[in-house]
Amino acid sequence: MELIFWWMIPAALILGTGTYWMVRKRGRGENATRLPVAHGHRLTDLPEYQAALRRHRRWLTVAAVAGAVLMAASVAAAARPAERSTVSPEQRNRDIILCLDASGSMSSADAAVVDVFARLAEGFDGERLGLTVFDSSAVQVFPLTDDYNFVQEQLEVAREAFDGAPGSAGFLDGTWNGAGSSLIGDGLASCVQGFPATGAGAPGGGSGTEERSRSVILATDNFVSGEPIFTLPEAAALATTKDVRVFALNPGDFDYGTDPGQPGAQLRSAAEGTGGAYYPLDNPDAVPDIIRKVESTEATAFKAAPQATVADRAEIPLGVALASGLVLVGATWRLRS
Repeated sequence: MELIFWWMIPAALILGTGTYWMVRKRGRGENATRLPVAHGHRLTDLPEYQAALRRHRRWLTVAAVAGAVLMAASVAAAARPAERSTVSPEQRNRDIILCLDASGSMSSADAAVVDVFARLAEGFDGERLGLTVFDSSAVQVFPLTDDYNFVQEQLEVAREAFDGAPGSAGFLDGTWNGAGSSLIGDGLASCVQGFPATGAGAPGGGSGTEERSRSVILATDNFVSGEPIFTLPEAAALATTKDVRVFALNPGDFDYGTDPGQPGAQLRSAAEGTGGAYYPLDNPDAVPDIIRKVESTEATAFKAAPQATVADRAEIPLGVALASGLVLVGATWRLRS
């Protein structure tokens, strides 16, 4: 326990001492000007007068003590008694990376995909979200965060870029640094690698032992143009080894047949192989179903960074001040009656 404004106590003592000295000095001057009254003892010796005087002195003492306690308690409360402590709050988060194919074949659908991402962000509560876009190379638009206002702002920037708004051409800078285009496997692998490291060597000052539920929501038509480092099945296998579930959104699902070699069928196989799911982009059940499946995973508890907290503990002096104030009011009433 400590007093944040501790200096108020010595200041109040000095002020109180000065006030008491001035009152005593003024009282001595008034006593010197009083005139004696002849035969006053005849009144003061009466039993009724003595009883009334004792009652008056008794209530005067109560009032003085109550007033002093009230002042002391008020000063103590104004000095702001507080208790400092260090806590490590427990958080329960799931990590989700929104992974968007920004290649030419997706240009007509990316704005609609961002709208779906925004609806997903509105449906989550407490999960951390990140966004990565890719073509021949991947760029992290924003890292994992639970600041949903920021997430919606960044998704609005992405929507404007895909709609061709003036001044938004630089949004996709860095996504064409590789050879080829639409390297789906490399994009998914980059998104999978975008989660924080776990284990003994994890950075960030923690123990690195926290295990979190991890999901990638991959929006792509799976049209590959080039030679990726990771094929889609290899990237899906990487996700499986890292306990990452992949939920695929395909805006070109209507273009493909059911043959296992078709891009849509390959994307479905890769997503479902990680424990995730596959949806056509225009499926009205996609958003609620993804939210339900992500939230069905256990949100593992972990300790966040220690935080210093200050808790005001003025309830005791305020309670004493209230009680003494009530006593002072009652004593004052008795003195006037």
